[in-house]
This record gives sequence, C-alpha cells and structure tokens, in this order.
Amino acid sequence: MTASSIDSRRGDGGATSALPALSDIPEDVIPGVVRIENSDKDATTPIIVDMLRSVYPHDQIFGEFCPVQAYIAAPPQEVYEYLADTRSLEEWTYSLRGFVPADDPGLWLAYDRLGSETKIFTRTVAHPDAMTVDYHCAWDQADHLWMIYLLRVVDAQTVFDKPGSVVLWVNCKHPFYDQNPYPETAPPKRPVWVGDFWEMFSAGHQLEMDNLKAICEYRAANGLPIKPDWMK
Repeated sequence: MTASSIDSRRGDGGATSALPALSDIPEDVIPGVVRIENSDKDATTPIIVDMLRSVYPHDQIFGEFCPVQAYIAAPPQEVYEYLADTRSLEEWTYSLRGFVPADDPGLWLAYDRLGSETKIFTRTVAHPDAMTVDYHCAWDQADHLWMIYLLRVVDAQTVFDKPGSVVLWVNCKHPFYDQNPYPETAPPKRPVWVGDFWEMFSAGHQLEMDNLKAICEYRAANGLPIKPDWMK
C-alpha cells in the first residue's frame, strides 16, 4: 500500500478510517458475533468474565476435539524428524507396538494393545517446512484411515523466547468413534472399540505427550540423537 493510499483513508486527527468489514452481510444477521461496533468494552467485560470458570464441563472442552500440548527442551527440527518417522510411535505411545512395513509403500502395520490382538494401520503425512506431522490411522483395516492425529512442532524461540520445541497435538472426534464402520474386519470377540476410550483421550494423550517430552529431553540432555540410531 502506498503512502498516498494510506493518507486517503485518514480522517480527522490522522486516524485511519474503517475498512469495509462485513459490508456484505446485513447487520444482526449472524447472532453471537461480538465486535466493538456492537458491544463496547463495558458491555463485553461481563461476557468475558462469564466465560471464565474455575471448573469446565468435560464435554465442553473435549466434546469434538482433543487438544494436548507441551514444551520440550530439545531442538525443534530434531523433534520433528523423530515424529515424522512412524516408528517413533513404538517408543512414546502407550500401546502401539510391533511396527512393520505393510504391503503398500509408506503404510505401517502394528498392534494396539488396548484392543488385545487389534491391528492398527498408520500412514504418516509430514511437511518439513511447516513441521507438521499427521498420523492417518485405523483399527483393523487399511482401506480407510479415518483416525487422524494432527501434530505440529513449533520453534520455542519464536513463541517462548527460549530454545526448545512446542508440540501441539489435536484429535477430532470422527463419527466412526461412536460406531465401528467395519465390524467384519474386527477380531472375534474383541470386547472394546477405540471410540469407547474417547472420554479418556485427553488424559491418555497427555500421558503420551509426557512420554514424548521425557524421551526427547533425556536424549537432548545426554547428547544422544533425538531420532535414535535404530530408526536410521
């Protein structure tokens, strides 16, 4: 934007005039939108205060999303490279074990011991520039990997002004968590379905995040590569 175009937007006193925000939507058409134009600071303060609670209902926080996060005192690029290798799940997850390559390139087969003899298939989609790692998984079958684990590694120097990594991890409650869409692929007489554990995902994933933090920080503090030699 040029200086002349900025000046053309100035009103009295040098303040910039408003951009045509929401000009395509009639006023009061979208309920619940709170902006300073329709709710000044005094009116908005009690709204904010009412949103702050000492106790939050579990469903309100984890109804359709399960977010966990942690600071890890280890280099972000190395943490990313570790997570981007599917076999890292063998170390820091609670129950995924025995990873071996499946028939399709890039697809891995393991067993989720939460489900006894339950097979779990995983394909990792990673983007090094953004340091995002998405695990596409499913119990029992590999044709539809509907369980998606979304992770991002952030350089802690950027957000906390100190060395290390911030790892953000979110799961979304896919409808299949409520009912197994492929019952014919399940092992016989398995007593549980992965969705039976959804109410415990927040605690279970935090436990696993704590595992990840402990493993990475131990290796970093002891001069060991975050991605161990056995994975190379």
